[in-house]
Amino acid sequence: MTPAANAVVLKVLVVDDEPPARERLRSLLGELGAVQVVGEAASGAEALELTHDLAPDVVLLDVRMPGMDGLEAARHLNVLEQPPAVIFTTAYDQYAVEAFQAHAVGYLLKPVRKEQLSASLARAGRLTRAQLQNLAASTSAAQRSHIAARHREGLRLIPVEEVLYFLADQKYTTVRHVRGEDLIEDSLRLLESEFPAAFVRIHRNALAGVKHLERIERRADGQYLVHLRGAEAPLPVSRRMAGELKERFRI
Repeated sequence: MTPAANAVVLKVLVVDDEPPARERLRSLLGELGAVQVVGEAASGAEALELTHDLAPDVVLLDVRMPGMDGLEAARHLNVLEQPPAVIFTTAYDQYAVEAFQAHAVGYLLKPVRKEQLSASLARAGRLTRAQLQNLAASTSAAQRSHIAARHREGLRLIPVEEVLYFLADQKYTTVRHVRGEDLIEDSLRLLESEFPAAFVRIHRNALAGVKHLERIERRADGQYLVHLRGAEAPLPVSRRMAGELKERFRI
């Protein structure tokens, strides 16, 4: 089918770790009018790079991929100033499919059919932060391996294991990591619930990375301070959090 001269062409990025699956989607998209496949990616990380370079309108995103899976990639894509619409492709069981339905998230069951693909593209919309967080929770998705921060050049992916601490300040949260610091929009409450073993609350506005904990100091005035390897200065511990911190680390 040849699109009309004045038709708006939808730019689509195909993401799947299996070449036959990408080939099938490309073939189906080629049969639809006003659609252009601008690229293919075999992983979540590659999808983020190509989205920055190619600015697709829609990303067809496989859910289960090694390394960064589709759900994590979608959450990072949503950080972009102008995120693309996302349609998940999945071979999940019925329980997980119900989760996609419950959170009104676009998805296609494999093997993908042309009629379903066409209908999904027609109603594709951008996902909200709440939709993605709830979907990740209800499908028992793995924790994110990276934190994404928006930059002029695209996204900066910060490995979670490199994060020294998170510090909240009004609308944004500062991520201090081994390579510097960045601003993100994730709340401390969300980060604390997602990474309970990796970070400990030391103040109402701060989470410290357990892996980078060097020592806990008590000053003469009773104030506790947390020293983190790689951090320029220690972080104060609130009185309310001091008891929990001492119990957790047996001090």
